[in-house]
Amino acid sequence: MGKKIPMWQTVLVMLVMIGLLVWSIVKDAGGEPHIALILAAAFAGIIACLNGWKWAYLEQGILASINRSMQAILILAILGAIIASWMAAGTIPSMMYYGIKIISPKVFLVTGCILCSIVSLATGSSWSTAGSIGVALMGVGTALGFPPAMTAGAVVSGAYFGDKMSPLSDTTNLAPAMAGATLFKHIKHMIYTTGTSLIIALIVYVVMGLMYASKNEPDMTVMNDILNFIANSSNISVLTLIPPAFVITAVALKLPASLVGGAMLGVPLMFYNHVAIETVLEDKVINNMFSILNNGISLGVVPEDASPVIAELAELLSSSGMQGMMWTISIILSAMCFGGILDCTGMMASVAAIFLKVAKGRGGLVLSTNLMAILTNAVCCDQYLALVLPGRMFKEAFEDMRLKPENLSRCLEDSGTITSNFFSWNTCGATMRNFLGIDSSYIPYAILNWLNPVVSVFFGYTGITMTKLTEEEYAKILEEREEEKKQAEIEYAEEHGLNKGIKQTAKNLLSMDISLENISKATGLSIEEINKLPNQ
Repeated sequence: MGKKIPMWQTVLVMLVMIGLLVWSIVKDAGGEPHIALILAAAFAGIIACLNGWKWAYLEQGILASINRSMQAILILAILGAIIASWMAAGTIPSMMYYGIKIISPKVFLVTGCILCSIVSLATGSSWSTAGSIGVALMGVGTALGFPPAMTAGAVVSGAYFGDKMSPLSDTTNLAPAMAGATLFKHIKHMIYTTGTSLIIALIVYVVMGLMYASKNEPDMTVMNDILNFIANSSNISVLTLIPPAFVITAVALKLPASLVGGAMLGVPLMFYNHVAIETVLEDKVINNMFSILNNGISLGVVPEDASPVIAELAELLSSSGMQGMMWTISIILSAMCFGGILDCTGMMASVAAIFLKVAKGRGGLVLSTNLMAILTNAVCCDQYLALVLPGRMFKEAFEDMRLKPENLSRCLEDSGTITSNFFSWNTCGATMRNFLGIDSSYIPYAILNWLNPVVSVFFGYTGITMTKLTEEEYAKILEEREEEKKQAEIEYAEEHGLNKGIKQTAKNLLSMDISLENISKATGLSIEEINKLPNQ
C-alpha cells in the first residue's frame, strides 16, 4: 500500500489516457486503441509507484480487474463461434430473408427495437442479442435502404433495455447488491425511468421510420435482387431458426452452457447448408467444421455487376468466428490493465469524493451519481466498475438524504449500464462495434441509451418516483452502520494484537538461538520479516 495519490496527478493520468486515445482513434488511420490503453496503464503505474505503491499490489489490482471481465470474455469468444456456426448453417441468412419479406420499411426501426428488447429480456444479455438477431437486423436494414448507423441505434436501444431490466442480467443483479436494494424492487423502480425512455424511443423510431421510408421507397427490382442473392448464398428454411430459438429458451430457463449448445446446434445444419458452404470453400463440410467455428466463413460471393447494396450485404453474410473476437478481447484486457490500477490505488475513489462534495440536494446527488457512472465507463473502461465505484461511494449519501436504496441502484443502471457502449475502448463499446460492424456513428440513434440518464436526472430534480425512507428505516440503517463499525474495530484489534503477539514470540525464539527456518515454520512469518524484528 502506498500513500494517497494527489488529485492533480490523478487528473494528469486521465488526461494522458484521453490524449493517447484521441491520438489513436482520431489521428491514426487504423483507429486502434490497444497500445494507447497499455501506455496509459504504464503511465498510471509509474505515478502509483512514485507514490509508494508496490508493483506486486498493482499487479494484483490488474488481475482482479481482468478477473471481473473473464465471464464477458468467455461469452464473447463463444458468441464468435455462434455467429460463425449460424452463418454457415444458414440461420442468419434465413433471418435476413424472412425479415426483408415480412417487415415493412415504415415500421422497421420500431420493430427491430421491440424484437431486440424481447430477446434481451429473455436472455438478460445485450451481447447475445446484438450478436444474433442484431446481426440479422443489420442485413435487413441494409436491404431496406436504412443507414447502418440508424439500424444499429435501434438494435442497441432494444438490446440494452432487456440487459437493464431482465432479472437474468448480471448488471441487474450487481446494481442492487451495491446499493443494498432487493432485485425485484430494483427492477420495479427502473420501470419508471427506463419504461419512460423506451416509450419515447419507440415513438421517435416510428416517426423516423415513416419519414425515412416515405422519402426512400425501396426499389422492388433491387429488393428482389437482394432476396435472390441471399437465397443463392444459403438454403433458406425455417429449420435453420432452431438454434436461436434454443438459445433464447435455454437462457431464459437458466440452463447451463446454453450458448455453447447454440453454437453446436448450428453444426448439423451446416450439412443441410452444405451446397452453399462447399461452393465457397471448395471442400467438404466435415473437413471444415472446426475451421468455420474458429475462423468464420463468408457466404456472399458478389457478382461483378452487383449493386453497392449487394456488395454491402455480402459483407454482412460473413463472420470471422472465434478468432474475430480476439481484437475485442485484447481491447478488454488492455482496458482492464488501466482500470485496475485506477481502482486499486484509489484514484477513482478520489474523483468520486469530489463529485460527492459538490452534490447539493436530491437532484444534485442524482446528477453526480449519473455523471460519476458515465465517467467511470469512459476512464476505467469497465461496465462493472461503473456500478461498483459510485455504488460504494454514494450509498451513505443516499441514505442520509433519506432516499431508499432502489433510488441509488436505479441511478447506477440508468447511466452505468446503459452508456457503457458509447466508448469504443470500453468492453461493451468494443463489443457492439465488432458485432454490428459499425463505428460510433450509431450513438445519436441509440435513443434509449442517451435519453435514460436525462430522464433519471429529471426525476431526481423533480422528485418523481424518488421513494423516501421512513424514520424507522433510517434509524435501523444507522444501527447497522454502528454495528459494522464496531465489528471492524474488533477485527482490527484482534488482528493487530495477534500480529503483535506472533512477532514477540518470534523475538523470544531468536533470543534462544532457534534457527530462522524453524521460527518461520512456528510463526508463519517469512525469514525476511524475522530478520527485521530486532530493529523494530
